[in-house]
Amino acid sequence: MKTDWQAGRLNSELSDAGFDTLAVRAGQHRSFEAEHGEAIFTTSSYVFRSAADAAATFAGDRDGNVYSRYTNPTVRTFEERLAALEGAQKCVATASGMSAILATVMSLCVMGDQVLVSRSIFGASVSLFDKYCARFGIQITYVPIDDLDAWQAACTEKTKLLFVESPSNPLAELADIRALSKIAHAANALLVVDNCFCTPVLQKPLVLGADIVIHSATKYIDGQGRCLGGAVLGSAELMKEVVGFLRTAGPTMSPFNAWVFLKGLETLRLRMNAHCQSAQQLAEWLEQQAKVTRVYYSGLASHPQHELAKQQQSGFGAVVSFEVEGGKEAAWRFIDATQMISITANLGDTKTTITHPGTTTHGRLPAAEREKAGIHDGLIRIAVGLEDFADIQADVQRGLNAL
Repeated sequence: MKTDWQAGRLNSELSDAGFDTLAVRAGQHRSFEAEHGEAIFTTSSYVFRSAADAAATFAGDRDGNVYSRYTNPTVRTFEERLAALEGAQKCVATASGMSAILATVMSLCVMGDQVLVSRSIFGASVSLFDKYCARFGIQITYVPIDDLDAWQAACTEKTKLLFVESPSNPLAELADIRALSKIAHAANALLVVDNCFCTPVLQKPLVLGADIVIHSATKYIDGQGRCLGGAVLGSAELMKEVVGFLRTAGPTMSPFNAWVFLKGLETLRLRMNAHCQSAQQLAEWLEQQAKVTRVYYSGLASHPQHELAKQQQSGFGAVVSFEVEGGKEAAWRFIDATQMISITANLGDTKTTITHPGTTTHGRLPAAEREKAGIHDGLIRIAVGLEDFADIQADVQRGLNAL
């Protein structure tokens, strides 16, 4: 080992680098081995030069790794790279997208605080807010995602966070991020945006005024359905509390998963552009089918928030949801008639996936709550992958033929 080794030219100069360059190179700090690819540091702990060195590192008086529950070089590389892409000062990686939401709420809220939540969110997120966050004395209030007056009226002196998915799962409903940020800040609250469906390729909530961005890295950041992970991004000051939660509670991203996500980020823009192109084609085609009663995709001119989508997104994403007549029975016949598309609730994969939200992603919600959220029995969600579009279309046609 060269104790006097300096990285020098081995590390890339990235001042004013573009998005794709950052996606490939940001965050990498090469070791004395001068590795070209990112290393995987599969270690739970770290050694110190002396007892005094250990004490100073644990106390935070000197930089260094302490324990992989909250500091790991591979995970840090992922955090720095994603932060560069989102335009955030700091990223905190977590074990899953759900743990990213939990870490945000538990680190920034106390008993008696109010969290305003969009009614249009993932079913598991509803369960997290209602069954667990509320258990600790946090008041959860649901608001229609597109009703700015309702958000304004719901704010109180106890409001700490406004939480939205935009676009939402599975109906592609949008929050006006700029307008919501003004409402949040006027109430001395923070706006949290789940950016899972768009990724920083298509939308940058922090630029639009949000304070915190949430990701399920499991989805498009990985891109191939291999690993679980999440991330919380924002100012360095806000992220101190989130790091503190990870230090104590430990919903930590593994080094191997972080390495997989790094590889995913390298191709993120290429994949998202291809996803969006096929999704747009599928949505337009489905809208012309007699057996389809409604299509939910913000890239369609018929979508009520199409103009807003064009203003705050550079693309419309890869999730296309639609309704068929005949309720659950018809939706299940459609799904079962497909032969190539994967029947799974995951999304963001190179492989196209299909699911029935009412009995999977939102199946634990009471029927009345599903109806309020617009999750009808005839709703089907397709996350468009990277196969040849003609093959995707042909398989969806098999579903239509079963109706």
